[in-house]
Amino acid sequence: MFNNAHLSVLIEEQAHRYGEKTALSYRDYDRGKWMPISWNKFAASVKSVSRSLLSLGVESEERIAIFSQNKPECLFTAFGAYGIRAVVTPFYPTSSGAQVTYMMNDAEVRYLFVGEQLQYDTAYSVLSLCKSLERIIIFDPKVQKKENDHFSIYFDEFIRQGETDQAKQESFDAEIARRKSEAKFDDMADILYTSGTTGHSKGVIMTYTMYHAAFEGNDASLPVTEEDVVLNFLPFTHVFERGWSYLCLTEGAHLAINLRPLDVQKSMQEVRPTCMASVPRFWEKVYQGVQEKIASSSPMQRKLMQNALDTGMRYWENYGSKRIPAPTVLALKYKFYDKTIYPLLRKTLGLDRANFFPTAGAAVSPEVEKFVHAVGIFMMVGYGLTESTATVSNDHMDKPCTLGSIGRPIPDLEVRIGDNNEILLRGKTITPGYYKKETSTKAVIDEDGWFHTGDAGHFKDGELYLTERIKDLYKTSNGKYIAPQMIESKMTIDRYMEQCVVIADKRKFVTALIVPNYPLLETYAASQGIQYANRADLCSHPQVVAMLKERIDTLQQDLAAYEKVKYFKLLPEPFTMENGEMTNTLKVKRNVVCQHYAADIDKMYADAEKKFAEKS
Repeated sequence: MFNNAHLSVLIEEQAHRYGEKTALSYRDYDRGKWMPISWNKFAASVKSVSRSLLSLGVESEERIAIFSQNKPECLFTAFGAYGIRAVVTPFYPTSSGAQVTYMMNDAEVRYLFVGEQLQYDTAYSVLSLCKSLERIIIFDPKVQKKENDHFSIYFDEFIRQGETDQAKQESFDAEIARRKSEAKFDDMADILYTSGTTGHSKGVIMTYTMYHAAFEGNDASLPVTEEDVVLNFLPFTHVFERGWSYLCLTEGAHLAINLRPLDVQKSMQEVRPTCMASVPRFWEKVYQGVQEKIASSSPMQRKLMQNALDTGMRYWENYGSKRIPAPTVLALKYKFYDKTIYPLLRKTLGLDRANFFPTAGAAVSPEVEKFVHAVGIFMMVGYGLTESTATVSNDHMDKPCTLGSIGRPIPDLEVRIGDNNEILLRGKTITPGYYKKETSTKAVIDEDGWFHTGDAGHFKDGELYLTERIKDLYKTSNGKYIAPQMIESKMTIDRYMEQCVVIADKRKFVTALIVPNYPLLETYAASQGIQYANRADLCSHPQVVAMLKERIDTLQQDLAAYEKVKYFKLLPEPFTMENGEMTNTLKVKRNVVCQHYAADIDKMYADAEKKFAEKS
């Protein structure tokens, strides 16, 4: 049952409604089983966090930060902060020390909550650079603190600070009640940092109004209920997972929190979720796994399974997606496979109870989209941004959803196509701006209140389609934003590298095309006794490549793992104005370079995939 209460009181109200029903669960790795957390326990933990934050002197509108992989404690802390009108600033669990430092100082955070050893080590390493930081609070009791660390405390110690004598607790509770009574929907709830092309993140201001309007809009087209079991896979830092999880809580659904991303397939088989938000890359891996299974089967099984997939894909693309009846023969054939082959595939994946699966964050391959629908799983393709509280548009289960579209806009959100076919947005789900960045805010929100997405698109029959990315910001197939100019500027600082073009958009990981400083490279080759016939031979020499790789690894030490260049190709010829690869102001034309070197780029990714497969 939908409850669109203010987030400061949502968990408390849901506890009154659902009591001992399971609200959250997580795998206890020591016990080897999933542990339930009731709504009552959830609400009690949230209140304990609120008390302990008050014991530390946290004020209304003060920012706290959460630097952790997904854990129940992330939700306890976030909702505990909302309960006293504090602002939550979540960091990606893979954030680098430099990124943590920037965000901590920008948001002026005094209290930082960290998850496991990786986050603790990263935070502790930049302790002296975080000007306002007063305390690190550690979720995982197994984290080994540094020998001289008298600065950090564990989460249970933090909780005990709010569980003092009865009089003090009553005082805290009275203050919590007072702050909740003063809570407004226009209050700032979160600051979500996104990547910027200059390398500096921008903090997107998220208000309670934005979440409230997003829940209202999504409730109309996302049929999640209190009967659903929802597996959390993406980081809670990601606006898609954050908004989706909060929506599920408003519906009274059970959130099964996957603690380790690499365990998601195992978690799916154990939890058998009805819903899960994910990026297209997840479904690409599922598709590849099924294709490998088909390839390794006997000839008869291979023929049967391939025919089943072909039938399902044809049925969905031509008839099911359009909500029109299929020809009798095809319909009967599909019905047969839907009783035999498809259920086996869904059960193997742990999706035998599948309801619907929201998917966004990058473009979805048509082949993958057809496959997922073919086996009876409703992949709900959508589009959104942090600045729009995730969902702008999504497929509807009761309406036609055309292959390649990104769905229909949610209710009460204005969407129009502006100059250069740019998608413009206006409504209550749109951010009021970037934290402490007035110039950046004015650059994307015009005087009439329209937010400029930087994405080009068009409408057809009520569905929205993306055509190209206007803004110079890449997004990998895993849904991570990559700022190419920032990475390129790091590379070209090195004397051995003259030019660099980063490749990442809609790809699994980051690669680069690099034009080296040829005279210096030739000098290096001579000093090492390297023999070569020409520049192409020199650029492909293993020792040269190894030397450049070591330098690149050093240059990108402060980048997050998903931002790092994993593979690169040294080019024997530079980018020039003559061949159209550079402008008159000596700026690289990315699209032209990618077209000219398309074969090299594809080969680079193919070779990388082959190496990865050999290692695994």
